[in-house]
Parts: sequence; structure tokens; C-alpha cells
Amino acid sequence: MITNLSQQSSIFSQFIAEIRDVSVQKDNMRFRRNLECVGEIMAYEISKTMAFNDTLVQTPLGEANCKILKQQPVVATILRAGLPMHIGVLNYFDKAQNAFISAYRKHHKDNSFEIALEYVACPDLTDKTLILCDPMLATGASMTLTYKALLKHGMPKHTHILAAIASQQGVDYLKTHMPNTNYTLWCGAIDEELTAQAYIVPGLGDAGDLAFGNKL
Repeated sequence: MITNLSQQSSIFSQFIAEIRDVSVQKDNMRFRRNLECVGEIMAYEISKTMAFNDTLVQTPLGEANCKILKQQPVVATILRAGLPMHIGVLNYFDKAQNAFISAYRKHHKDNSFEIALEYVACPDLTDKTLILCDPMLATGASMTLTYKALLKHGMPKHTHILAAIASQQGVDYLKTHMPNTNYTLWCGAIDEELTAQAYIVPGLGDAGDLAFGNKL
């Protein structure tokens, strides 16, 4: 299932507009906060799909029947660009366990590249809801490799993949290469063009650099 939140009229679209806007991008803190807001809104939308228990809560004047999340998810992200969205999701699922994956493009002299994974820290995922955040879904290769690495820690009952901006090519890649079809893709926007260097157009640029500064 694919949900493109930009197709709905909501304040969410303003955050997507601001992370794309070159004049707003000059403020690194604002860029991080906007990505955090994207994660928060996506977390709220995801929560509507999850199971809740009816629970009696004691108030100063009596008891109230409330709904409490039945099971906490595991929130995972790809370092470093995914951290602001991860924090946004964690602001809402504040009792969730966490997973972190180091993945990057290892470029070669002929301008080709491969996806390198160097670090994975993850709790047991067996029968849990996994929320996997990365602001950019370009080719889809890093997301697929990351997911396969996480599966070594157990099979989730459902996975939610979050991308602020996705390319249509990346979306199509997931459809054919994900080892498990039991997932939902949440996108802030889906752009049609992907350059030969695997940059999304119009996209927003390098999310990691915009959030945390240029790499050496």
C-alpha cells in the first residue's frame, strides 16, 4: 500500500514545501525541524492503523475510559539523514524501541556507486510493527538493503516505510525487490525524475547535508 500525503490538503504540504525551498533550506535548524514535523504527522497517520486497548484511567474526579496503544513499535532510521524524521516519529511513539543503520553511497571513479552498510543496532523485531524512516527514497536500493539487514533481527508483523520525498523509480523498485510485501509506504511527495547520479528532481537536494552540514 502506498500513501502519498501530498495528495491530501493539509498543513503537512507546507512542511514539504519548506524542506524543498532553497531560501528556507539556508536555516539548518529550520530544515531539521521541518523534517521532524514530517515525521510527527506521519506517526500520527500510522497510529490510526494500529491496535488500541480500552483502559480505565483515574482522574481527580473519577474514571475515564481511554484508548491506549496495544503494542509499541520499533522506530528505525538510516544514519545520518534520517535522524530528524526519526525524532519526529519518536516524539509521538515516545515509548518505542529504536534501531539505527549506517548506510551510504560508496562512489567509484566511473561515477557509479554501491550501497554500503556498516553498522546495525536493532532489538528483536519478531511480530512487532517496524517504522523505518529515511527522508529520500531515490533508487530504493538502500531502503531494500537496510530492510534485509533488519530482518536478521526477526520478521515484523508489518513495516511502515517513511520517505519525505520519493522518486517514482524508487517506489517501483520497492514493489519488485522488497523481500516482504507486508509493508506500507508513506510519502510526502513522489517525483517523476531521477538523474543518472540518482538524485531526485525536483527533490530537495542532499537531506543529510542540509540538516547537519556538508560532508568532508
